[in-house]
Amino acid sequence: MAQTKTRKQAKAGRERRFKRLPKGPAGGIELLLIQSIEDVGEQGDVVCVKPGYALNYLIPQGLATIATEHHKRMVEKHKAKLLSIQKARLAGLRTLAAELKQQSLTIEANANEEGHLYGSVGAPEIVNALKKAGITIALDQVRLEGPLKELGLYTVKLHVGQDVDSEVKVWVVPAVGEDEA
Repeated sequence: MAQTKTRKQAKAGRERRFKRLPKGPAGGIELLLIQSIEDVGEQGDVVCVKPGYALNYLIPQGLATIATEHHKRMVEKHKAKLLSIQKARLAGLRTLAAELKQQSLTIEANANEEGHLYGSVGAPEIVNALKKAGITIALDQVRLEGPLKELGLYTVKLHVGQDVDSEVKVWVVPAVGEDEA
C-alpha cells in the first residue's frame, strides 16, 4: 500500500529541505566569510550577498557560512584573541628594535691604503655579524641603499616587522693581515 502525503505534510517536507536563509538589511543573504574573497570582504566579516551567489558559490565552496548569532560571537572571541597575540608580538618586536639600536657591529674587510674595499659589505655580512652578537634577523629585513664600499661608520636601517623599524651602527674596518699581526 502506497501512502500519499497530505498537502500539509508535503509543505512541511519542502520547508525542511529549503531552510530560510537570514536576510540582511539590504535584502541579500547574511553570510560569515570563512576565507577572504576579493571584492566581497575579509575573513571573519559578515557580508550581505545575493541569494544565488551565496547558494551556488560561496556556501558550496566552503568560503562562507550562514551568519548565526553563535558564529558571530565565536568570530568576535577569535578576533579578540588574535588582537592580544598581535599586541604581544608587537611588544616583542619593539624590544628587539630597542636592543638593535644599542648594537654596534664591527665587520672586517680587505681594503687598500685609501680606504676603498676590494669587495663590498652587504646585507649577508650584516646578518652574520648580528648572528654572532646573538640576534637573528632575516636577510630581507636589512635595508641598505647600496653596498658599503669604503671603510668607516655606517648607520644601517633594519625593518624588524610590521611597522617597527630600527637602526644599527656598522663599523667597517680593515682586515688584520698576518704580516701586521
